[in-house]
Amino acid sequence: MKVIDVYKQYFSAHCVYNGVERRGAVVTLTATSEEGNIRYEAGVSFFPHQDEEDWGISYDAFASKELYSAKGRRSKKREAVLLDELHTHIDELAASLGGTVFWDKPLRDAQMG
Repeated sequence: MKVIDVYKQYFSAHCVYNGVERRGAVVTLTATSEEGNIRYEAGVSFFPHQDEEDWGISYDAFASKELYSAKGRRSKKREAVLLDELHTHIDELAASLGGTVFWDKPLRDAQMG
């Protein structure tokens, strides 16, 4: 099984989960390739980010959603479409956790794989 972070970026965010205030979120689009099948998944994880040095990710405030699964391999065209739709999927996942991602306030540059 090969797992690739197609997209990963940290944003300012707000969420209170398990009684802990979270001020950051990491957003991902991950591709998993196995035995001729490709699967894409969107994910968001809220973390405390209490200061500029606090990058400790806590995975209790995490949600993910499968966006695509079929026979085949990675496709730049498919990935472009999934990236265009990513904000919508992440907003839904964030809302399910009671959180909000501030898309206009990135904490780090995007990492593309």
